[in-house]
Amino acid sequence: MKASSPARSASLPLLVVEDEPSVMEFMRAALERSGYNIVSAASGAEALRLLAAGDYLGVITDMRTPGGVSGADVHAWIEAHRPELVSRVIFVTGDTVNDETLAILQHTGAPCVEKPFRVKQLLAMVEKTFGKPQ
Repeated sequence: MKASSPARSASLPLLVVEDEPSVMEFMRAALERSGYNIVSAASGAEALRLLAAGDYLGVITDMRTPGGVSGADVHAWIEAHRPELVSRVIFVTGDTVNDETLAILQHTGAPCVEKPFRVKQLLAMVEKTFGKPQ
């Protein structure tokens, strides 16, 4: 690893995938106030385009997004095309009692923040997964 890598990675944005505007704004405000740079995507398909074109510190994705590309699909794409990010994905969902959601969480091993969540919960998971912003 080059000496410049930590500084470079610290400046990389987090990709946040959330289709509900109010939830996106809540997450953006909390994360930016804490020092993270944010790039937002309103769908899984948009997230895949962004992931294919840029570098990110990590990905926070809703499990259910419109347009036929789910959070699980985003995770699978990351596994196949950006394996360096596979341990840097956090799922957000309001549906942890769903068997399919539980199976995805178990299969991926990715951490999950359950909706509705508090800012402290989100930030604790983000810092644990991606580290504190520089």
